[in-house]
Amino acid sequence: MPRLRPILAAAALAVTATLAPLPSAVADTTDVSPPGANDWSCRPSAEHPDPVVLVHGTFENMAKNWPTLSPKLKSEGYCVFALNYGGNAMGPIAESAQELDSFVGAVLGATGARKVDLVGHSQGGMMPRYYIKNLGGATKVDDLVGIVPSNHGTEGVIPLPAGSETSACPACDEQQAGSQFLTDLNAKDETPAGPDYTVVTTRYDEVVTPYTSAFLDGSAREVTNVTLQDACPLNTIEHDQAPNDPVVHQWVLHALEHTGPADPAFLPSCVA
Repeated sequence: MPRLRPILAAAALAVTATLAPLPSAVADTTDVSPPGANDWSCRPSAEHPDPVVLVHGTFENMAKNWPTLSPKLKSEGYCVFALNYGGNAMGPIAESAQELDSFVGAVLGATGARKVDLVGHSQGGMMPRYYIKNLGGATKVDDLVGIVPSNHGTEGVIPLPAGSETSACPACDEQQAGSQFLTDLNAKDETPAGPDYTVVTTRYDEVVTPYTSAFLDGSAREVTNVTLQDACPLNTIEHDQAPNDPVVHQWVLHALEHTGPADPAFLPSCVA
C-alpha cells in the first residue's frame, strides 16, 4: 500500500523470465520475477529448510517490490519465490489470499518442503493472516514477517493511481481502519497458533497510520513487534521503500533464522 505512484509501464512485463517452467497453479509465465526468485528447481537446504515466499503490497508487483530483498535472501542460501496477485493487490483481499494459498501449494509441491516462510510488505504482510486464519495456512507457514503491514488498517486516505475508479480497489476500502474486513480478521486471536509473527515498522510510515497500527497482539512466544528507530534512531526510511532498507533486511534475516519470532533484543547494524 505505497504512496501514490503510477503503476509500472507494461513494457517492464514484456521481458520473459528465464526460469524453469512454472507449475500451472502460479501466475502467468510472462510475469517478471525479482532477481533470485522463482527458480522452481531450487531445493531447500538443511540450514534453510523453509522456502521464502515474498508477498507484495497494494498497487505493487513482485518485480517492483523485491529488487533488493529477493537477491539478498537468495545469496544467504534460501529458496526464494514471489507472486503477483489481485491485480496489483487491488482486488478483494479474501480472493488474494486464495491466490496465495494456491501459490504456497505450488511451492511446497515443487520443493518438497513441509512449510514456507512468508515475508510481506504492507497489504502483503497483512493479507497472509487471512490465509493463515481462514484457509488452512496455519499448518503451512513457519514464519510470517510483515514489513510495515496494514494489520489494523490506516486512518489516512489511500490514494488511487491516476485514472482508477474507486470501485477498482476493494482492497483499499478493506484496509481502512475499522473496516468490516479488518474487524473480522482481528477478532478473537490476531496470531493463530502455528506460525511465528514478526512485525517491522518505522515511525516515518506515512501510509499505515498511525505506524503502531501495524503491531499485532499476542504472546512474546508468538509475536515480536519491531520499530526500526528503537535500535537505529537515525533511520528515516518510510513506507514505500521499507523493503529495500538494509536494516529491514537484517531484521528479516534474523526473524527467519531465529527460533520463534525475532528476538526483540537483536541489534542490527545501523550503517550498511
